[in-house]
Amino acid sequence: MIRVGIIGAMDVEVERICQNISGPILHQLCGLDFLEGFLAETPVIVVRSGVGKVNAALCAQLLITKFKITHLINTGVAGALASGLNVLDLVISTEVMYHDVDATNWGYESCTVPGMTRTFTANQELVNIASLACKKLFPEKTIIQGTIASGDQFIGSNEMKNKIKELCNPACVEMEGAAIGHVATINKIPFVVIRCMSDMADDNGEATARFNEKEGGDISAQVVCTIVQALGTL
Repeated sequence: MIRVGIIGAMDVEVERICQNISGPILHQLCGLDFLEGFLAETPVIVVRSGVGKVNAALCAQLLITKFKITHLINTGVAGALASGLNVLDLVISTEVMYHDVDATNWGYESCTVPGMTRTFTANQELVNIASLACKKLFPEKTIIQGTIASGDQFIGSNEMKNKIKELCNPACVEMEGAAIGHVATINKIPFVVIRCMSDMADDNGEATARFNEKEGGDISAQVVCTIVQALGTL
Protein backbone atom coordinates (compact mmCIF):
# COMPACT_ATOMS: atom_id res chain seq x y z
CA MET A 1 0.00 0.00 0.00
CA ILE A 2 1.31 3.43 -0.96
CA ARG A 3 2.08 5.72 1.97
CA VAL A 4 3.66 9.06 1.09
CA GLY A 5 5.90 11.13 3.33
CA ILE A 6 6.04 14.86 2.55
CA ILE A 7 8.64 17.24 3.96
CA GLY A 8 8.70 21.03 3.72
CA ALA A 9 11.12 23.18 5.68
CA MET A 10 8.79 26.11 6.38
CA ASP A 11 5.11 26.62 7.18
CA VAL A 12 4.48 28.30 3.82
CA GLU A 13 5.72 25.15 2.09
CA VAL A 14 3.28 22.74 3.75
CA GLU A 15 0.23 24.89 4.62
CA ARG A 16 -1.78 24.06 1.49
CA ILE A 17 -1.03 20.36 1.82
CA CYS A 18 -2.09 20.25 5.48
CA GLN A 19 -5.29 22.15 4.70
CA ASN A 20 -6.27 19.45 2.19
CA ILE A 21 -5.68 16.46 4.45
CA SER A 22 -8.77 14.54 5.50
CA GLY A 23 -9.00 12.59 8.75
CA PRO A 24 -5.96 14.33 10.24
CA ILE A 25 -4.15 12.81 13.21
CA LEU A 26 -1.30 14.72 14.84
CA HIS A 27 1.80 12.89 16.08
CA GLN A 28 4.59 14.66 17.95
CA LEU A 29 8.10 13.22 17.82
CA CYS A 30 11.44 14.90 18.52
CA GLY A 31 9.72 18.26 18.84
CA LEU A 32 8.14 17.92 15.40
CA ASP A 33 4.50 17.75 14.34
CA PHE A 34 3.71 14.91 11.92
CA LEU A 35 0.24 15.24 10.40
CA GLU A 36 -1.14 11.90 9.25
CA GLY A 37 -4.21 11.56 7.06
CA PHE A 38 -5.33 11.27 3.45
CA LEU A 39 -4.86 13.31 0.28
CA ALA A 40 -7.30 12.19 -2.41
CA GLU A 41 -7.68 8.89 -0.49
CA THR A 42 -3.92 8.31 -0.48
CA PRO A 43 -2.32 7.92 2.98
CA VAL A 44 0.19 10.69 3.71
CA ILE A 45 2.28 12.04 6.56
CA VAL A 46 3.32 15.69 6.34
CA VAL A 47 5.96 17.39 8.46
CA ARG A 48 7.57 20.82 8.62
CA SER A 49 11.19 19.94 9.22
CA GLY A 50 12.71 23.33 9.88
CA VAL A 51 15.51 24.69 7.72
CA GLY A 52 18.73 22.83 7.01
CA LYS A 53 20.19 19.45 6.20
CA VAL A 54 20.19 17.89 9.68
CA ASN A 55 16.57 18.83 10.33
CA ALA A 56 15.57 17.43 6.95
CA ALA A 57 17.50 14.18 7.44
CA LEU A 58 15.95 13.68 10.88
CA CYS A 59 12.45 14.03 9.43
CA ALA A 60 13.20 11.73 6.52
CA GLN A 61 14.45 8.95 8.78
CA LEU A 62 11.52 9.30 11.19
CA LEU A 63 9.06 9.10 8.30
CA ILE A 64 10.74 5.92 7.10
CA THR A 65 11.30 4.24 10.46
CA LYS A 66 8.26 5.31 12.47
CA PHE A 67 5.62 5.85 9.78
CA LYS A 68 6.72 3.19 7.26
CA ILE A 69 6.36 5.43 4.22
CA THR A 70 6.80 3.96 0.74
CA HIS A 71 7.55 7.22 -1.12
CA LEU A 72 9.15 10.50 -0.06
CA ILE A 73 8.57 13.97 -1.51
CA ASN A 74 10.35 17.18 -0.57
CA THR A 75 8.53 20.39 -1.43
CA GLY A 76 9.44 24.06 -1.20
CA VAL A 77 11.22 27.04 -2.67
CA ALA A 78 14.74 27.47 -4.03
CA GLY A 79 17.14 29.85 -5.71
CA ALA A 80 17.41 29.56 -9.49
CA LEU A 81 20.75 28.86 -11.18
CA ALA A 82 19.91 27.21 -14.51
CA SER A 83 19.72 29.37 -17.62
CA GLY A 84 16.14 30.19 -18.55
CA LEU A 85 14.73 29.83 -15.04
CA ASN A 86 12.90 32.78 -13.56
CA VAL A 87 11.14 33.47 -10.26
CA LEU A 88 8.16 31.13 -9.72
CA ASP A 89 9.34 28.64 -12.34
CA LEU A 90 9.74 24.99 -11.28
CA VAL A 91 12.53 22.44 -10.94
CA ILE A 92 12.02 18.69 -10.56
CA SER A 93 15.02 16.78 -9.23
CA THR A 94 16.64 14.16 -11.41
CA GLU A 95 19.32 13.96 -8.74
CA VAL A 96 20.35 15.82 -5.61
CA MET A 97 23.76 16.65 -4.19
CA TYR A 98 25.58 18.76 -1.60
CA HIS A 99 27.30 21.93 -2.75
CA ASP A 100 28.95 22.62 0.62
CA VAL A 101 30.87 19.38 1.19
CA ASP A 102 34.64 19.56 0.59
CA ALA A 103 36.91 16.56 1.18
CA THR A 104 39.13 17.28 -1.82
CA ASN A 105 42.24 17.37 0.39
CA TRP A 106 41.62 13.66 0.94
CA GLY A 107 41.34 12.94 -2.76
CA TYR A 108 37.56 13.00 -3.05
CA GLU A 109 35.72 14.80 -5.82
CA SER A 110 34.22 18.14 -4.83
CA CYS A 111 30.75 18.04 -3.28
CA THR A 112 31.17 14.38 -2.32
CA VAL A 113 30.65 12.91 1.15
CA PRO A 114 33.45 10.38 1.71
CA GLY A 115 32.16 6.87 1.17
CA MET A 116 29.04 8.03 -0.67
CA THR A 117 28.15 8.73 -4.27
CA ARG A 118 28.45 12.36 -5.38
CA THR A 119 24.76 12.51 -6.26
CA PHE A 120 21.60 10.72 -5.16
CA THR A 121 19.22 9.78 -7.97
CA ALA A 122 15.53 10.59 -7.78
CA ASN A 123 12.98 7.94 -8.70
CA GLN A 124 12.21 8.15 -12.41
CA GLU A 125 8.53 7.28 -12.02
CA LEU A 126 8.10 10.09 -9.49
CA VAL A 127 10.00 12.46 -11.78
CA ASN A 128 7.68 11.58 -14.65
CA ILE A 129 4.56 12.02 -12.52
CA ALA A 130 5.88 15.33 -11.20
CA SER A 131 6.59 16.56 -14.72
CA LEU A 132 3.05 15.78 -15.85
CA ALA A 133 1.65 17.48 -12.73
CA CYS A 134 3.69 20.64 -13.33
CA LYS A 135 2.68 20.84 -16.98
CA LYS A 136 -0.98 20.28 -16.13
CA LEU A 137 -1.10 22.90 -13.38
CA PHE A 138 1.31 25.50 -14.73
CA PRO A 139 1.70 25.18 -18.51
CA GLU A 140 2.86 28.80 -18.72
CA LYS A 141 5.92 28.24 -16.51
CA THR A 142 9.39 27.01 -17.37
CA ILE A 143 9.76 23.52 -15.90
CA ILE A 144 13.22 21.98 -15.68
CA GLN A 145 14.28 18.48 -14.71
CA GLY A 146 17.78 18.68 -13.27
CA THR A 147 20.20 18.56 -10.39
CA ILE A 148 19.24 20.24 -7.12
CA ALA A 149 22.11 21.20 -4.81
CA SER A 150 21.79 21.69 -1.05
CA GLY A 151 23.90 23.39 1.59
CA ASP A 152 23.54 24.92 5.02
CA GLN A 153 23.58 28.48 3.74
CA PHE A 154 21.21 30.78 1.95
CA ILE A 155 22.73 31.74 -1.39
CA GLY A 156 22.20 35.46 -1.82
CA SER A 157 25.21 36.78 -3.71
CA ASN A 158 26.44 36.64 -7.28
CA GLU A 159 29.85 35.56 -6.01
CA MET A 160 28.52 32.50 -4.20
CA LYS A 161 26.15 31.68 -7.03
CA ASN A 162 29.00 31.61 -9.53
CA LYS A 163 31.14 29.50 -7.20
CA ILE A 164 28.40 26.86 -6.94
CA LYS A 165 27.95 26.90 -10.71
CA GLU A 166 31.65 26.11 -11.07
CA LEU A 167 31.50 23.36 -8.46
CA CYS A 168 28.46 21.42 -9.65
CA ASN A 169 26.26 23.55 -11.98
CA PRO A 170 22.87 22.64 -10.49
CA ALA A 171 19.50 23.84 -11.74
CA CYS A 172 18.77 25.40 -8.34
CA VAL A 173 19.99 25.62 -4.77
CA GLU A 174 18.23 25.10 -1.44
CA MET A 175 18.97 23.72 2.02
CA GLU A 176 17.31 20.29 2.47
CA GLY A 177 16.83 18.18 -0.66
CA ALA A 178 20.20 16.43 -0.75
CA ALA A 179 19.90 15.30 2.86
CA ILE A 180 16.43 13.91 2.15
CA GLY A 181 17.64 12.17 -0.99
CA HIS A 182 20.65 10.81 0.90
CA VAL A 183 18.49 9.25 3.62
CA ALA A 184 15.94 7.95 1.10
CA THR A 185 18.67 6.32 -1.00
CA ILE A 186 20.24 4.54 1.97
CA ASN A 187 16.80 3.22 2.95
CA LYS A 188 15.85 2.34 -0.64
CA ILE A 189 12.82 4.66 -0.61
CA PRO A 190 11.88 6.34 -3.91
CA PHE A 191 12.05 10.12 -3.67
CA VAL A 192 11.67 13.33 -5.62
CA VAL A 193 12.26 16.99 -4.79
CA ILE A 194 9.94 19.69 -6.14
CA ARG A 195 11.07 23.30 -5.95
CA CYS A 196 9.50 26.57 -7.04
CA MET A 197 11.96 29.41 -7.58
CA SER A 198 11.56 32.15 -4.96
CA ASP A 199 14.64 34.06 -6.10
CA MET A 200 17.62 34.05 -8.45
CA ALA A 201 20.26 33.27 -5.76
CA ASP A 202 21.95 36.59 -6.54
CA ASP A 203 22.71 39.86 -4.78
CA ASN A 204 18.96 40.55 -4.51
CA GLY A 205 18.20 37.02 -3.35
CA GLU A 206 17.14 37.64 0.23
CA ALA A 207 14.64 40.39 -0.53
CA THR A 208 13.26 38.54 -3.54
CA ALA A 209 12.92 35.28 -1.61
CA ARG A 210 11.02 36.90 1.26
CA PHE A 211 8.63 38.52 -1.20
CA ASN A 212 7.96 35.28 -3.13
CA GLU A 213 8.32 32.49 -0.58
CA LYS A 214 4.62 32.19 0.23
CA GLU A 215 3.48 32.06 -3.40
CA GLY A 216 6.37 29.80 -4.33
CA GLY A 217 5.69 27.43 -1.46
CA ASP A 218 2.03 27.27 -2.44
CA ILE A 219 2.85 26.52 -6.09
CA SER A 220 5.17 23.66 -5.12
CA ALA A 221 2.55 22.32 -2.69
CA GLN A 222 -0.08 22.27 -5.44
CA VAL A 223 2.25 20.10 -7.52
CA VAL A 224 2.78 17.73 -4.60
CA CYS A 225 -0.95 17.32 -4.04
CA THR A 226 -1.36 16.39 -7.72
CA ILE A 227 1.53 13.92 -7.54
CA VAL A 228 -0.05 12.20 -4.53
CA GLN A 229 -3.37 11.99 -6.29
CA ALA A 230 -1.68 10.32 -9.27
CA LEU A 231 0.20 7.88 -7.02
CA GLY A 232 -3.11 6.83 -5.50
CA THR A 233 -4.27 5.56 -8.89
CA LEU A 234 -1.28 3.27 -9.44
